[in-house]
Amino acid sequence: MITDPYFYLCAIPAVLIFGMAKGGFGGAIAVVSVPIMALVISPVQAAAILLPLLLVMDAVALWSFRGQWHSQNLRIMLPAAVAGIIAGALFFRYLSEDAVRILIGLMSLAFCLNYVITTIKHGNDSPAQAPNRLKGSFWAAISGFTSFGIHAGGPPANIYLLPQKLEKTLLMGTFAVFFAAVNALKVIPYAWLGQFDHTNLMTSLILLPAAPVGVRLGYFLLHRVSQLLIYRICYFFLAIASIKLLHDGFSNILSN
Repeated sequence: MITDPYFYLCAIPAVLIFGMAKGGFGGAIAVVSVPIMALVISPVQAAAILLPLLLVMDAVALWSFRGQWHSQNLRIMLPAAVAGIIAGALFFRYLSEDAVRILIGLMSLAFCLNYVITTIKHGNDSPAQAPNRLKGSFWAAISGFTSFGIHAGGPPANIYLLPQKLEKTLLMGTFAVFFAAVNALKVIPYAWLGQFDHTNLMTSLILLPAAPVGVRLGYFLLHRVSQLLIYRICYFFLAIASIKLLHDGFSNILSN
């Protein structure tokens, strides 16, 4: 397993942050976890170490939000996500991780700016959007693709689901089911690509206790914060995540 203390100084907060997002507190913040761990190890290894922990988080999130999800959205999103995961397994290795970061960052930042403009024009009474098969399939496929590579499926899924203004536990329950399915499916190509070596699995085991703690902490905070504030937190962290992705992507490209 990894023994560098600096790694755990970065990895433990990263796992807790991802867990809090799974528990419903600022869902898009999860996208910063891989970049935090990538301060010490490669993003590919960070993603491999995180995946077993995500499966544990997903199990806790499914239990926490049991019976609370939006079936219509899941029927739209899950088939497209499978296609995105398959595409990621086949083609992600040929793409620049930094190019993917920049693409996600630009889309997410544009989405947040649109939210701010709409809020200024209409206030918080802007009409909720209905589920849409075309939009849902597109963003879910992008989510599956980016989730495969760097566990950054949250921003595309947020772009589709947040405008629907679902009740907060219904929103987070839908995220829980969607990403539980996505992460479970990712196990097959990760194993196929040899990501689950002894070092990565033993490191995941050491970090395991932080996974359920983060989820339950996020769930605790979700039920003590108003729905409007939860949505604002989601948009805020989506904006922060998009800026972080853009910064990392452009910095790495310019430094090479």
